[in-house]
Amino acid sequence: MTGGPPSAEIVYLPRWRPRGSRPGAHRGRDAGGLGTFRASVPFLSLPDARRIDLRATLRDPFEGVHVRRFETRVPVEIYALVDLSASMRYRGEADRMALAAELCAGLAASATRIGDGFGLIAADRAIRGDLTLLATRHRSAALTLAGKLAGASCREGSAEGMIEGAHRLLGRPKMVFVVSDFRWPADLIRRVFDALALHDTVPVLLADSAEDVGLPDWGLAELEDLEGAGRRLVFLRPSLRRRWIARERERREALATAAAASGARRPFALIDRFDAQALSRHLLTG
Repeated sequence: MTGGPPSAEIVYLPRWRPRGSRPGAHRGRDAGGLGTFRASVPFLSLPDARRIDLRATLRDPFEGVHVRRFETRVPVEIYALVDLSASMRYRGEADRMALAAELCAGLAASATRIGDGFGLIAADRAIRGDLTLLATRHRSAALTLAGKLAGASCREGSAEGMIEGAHRLLGRPKMVFVVSDFRWPADLIRRVFDALALHDTVPVLLADSAEDVGLPDWGLAELEDLEGAGRRLVFLRPSLRRRWIARERERREALATAAAASGARRPFALIDRFDAQALSRHLLTG
């Protein structure tokens, strides 16, 4: 990944209306003195003489007093919860960790540009303290840590630390991007999504075209189990290739089902290269 912020911005819209007093870019739940004009309301429902709406008051045939009600604009916190288990070091058409780094850099730049905070929690068997950052609006700090993901070591065969990472996000609702290839046991996927049920959760599936369509119909292939089971030589044939592709499709469908069951968004598949526009469309329509 090259240095500096990405040229394309990720556009996102939280599913909920946040609370808060700090000015930001998102429609808030509360009414305030600043923001977007919402409506004129009776004085008794918002007794604030500073916001009396003279025109609405004069137009009221019942001589009621009206005040202007404004919709506050507030910031949100964006977090990336990144899997660093051994399967994430896969390299095919793309380097999986370089993709994760580019995605997180895009989120960091886009969030801090509009006043939102960006935080990152990376985990394998446990949370990786060297790759963890509480939500910050300081772009340089966010981009620096996001860039370090490209060179992160992925040696542990377990992603159990993702559960601990999800529990660290307790508190106010946040927008959480779960970044992984999701080659986890089904129970772990369910537990992570359940732990994030309070938040607006976006599963980002890192995939590679070399894992399925890149397989030949015939030939010998040496496959390595990145989780530690070693290498083995496999004789590829059309029936085996079809079963492989079918299992990958079933795995993605199971991921979507688990996400929906916990209230998370539809998974976004990031295949081979980072596409900020495709991700933005997914976030605005999903």
